[in-house]
Amino acid sequence: MAITSKTNQNLMNLIKRMHGVVENTDIEKHRQSQDHFGILLGGNKEVTIKEFEIEGIHGEWTSVNRAHMKKYIILYCHGGGYSTGSSVYARTLTTKLATSTSMDVLCFDYRLAPEHPYPAATQDAMKIWNYLMLLGYGARDIIIAGDSAGGNLALSLVMKLKQENRLLPRGLVLMSPWTDLTSSGKSHVTRADIDPVLDAVYINEMIENYAKGENLKDPLISPLFGSYEGFPPTYIQVGDNEILLNDSTMLHKKMVKANVSVKMDVFKGMWHVFQMSPFKTAYDAMDKNAEFIYDICR
Repeated sequence: MAITSKTNQNLMNLIKRMHGVVENTDIEKHRQSQDHFGILLGGNKEVTIKEFEIEGIHGEWTSVNRAHMKKYIILYCHGGGYSTGSSVYARTLTTKLATSTSMDVLCFDYRLAPEHPYPAATQDAMKIWNYLMLLGYGARDIIIAGDSAGGNLALSLVMKLKQENRLLPRGLVLMSPWTDLTSSGKSHVTRADIDPVLDAVYINEMIENYAKGENLKDPLISPLFGSYEGFPPTYIQVGDNEILLNDSTMLHKKMVKANVSVKMDVFKGMWHVFQMSPFKTAYDAMDKNAEFIYDICR
């Protein structure tokens, strides 16, 4: 059963209201309000943010203001249904990741739908990957992380690298990944009334924007339908109260079958990408991400 204690219910109502403020039928205004949210909640005196641009793709390096490990880096794919989101919006996550791991985090602004539907985002992710190779990083020096659609993009990028017989990253960290655009998971029904962030109308709009007329079972669009043999170690976090719960549980099952070293934590009473919120469970989850990353970097 999903947890709906009084405190948790109040928290979810607050999250629902906050998302109501951010969401806007005008997609450009929606994007702008997300950036304001990122600036508001993503500020952190412990980190320095440096902008960069490569081949027309803008992004940000986030680094802690102290001596830290430079060998490994985190390549971060932001969420937003492939239609919204940015490296600024993702600061609510990238600053926490940088401080919890003491690693540099690179987040990039891939082209967004509906102006730039599939495969624009995957092409941009590949450009950033190639850029990191030119900077002198090896594939095994990079951990790819992402939330929601960014989790989808992280998986798609690794699928693409695998298709091209290239070296794969050291590991994957996925927060509430959107893995199945066919929406086949039962949680789309069982969690429909309690998810404070996502609903079927929004998800269908994002699918229409990103993959209209495409085969939704293409593994580069719905990574759930891909082959996971030889995939790097993966850590998945998902909230118990989100309609995308089964996008994670089905991915976990598939990875286990393919003998991937995979770990999943389901956070009771939590919602879609709860790690963005400024409260204890979010910071605890980030510490777990850091533990996983340390383990695979030993």
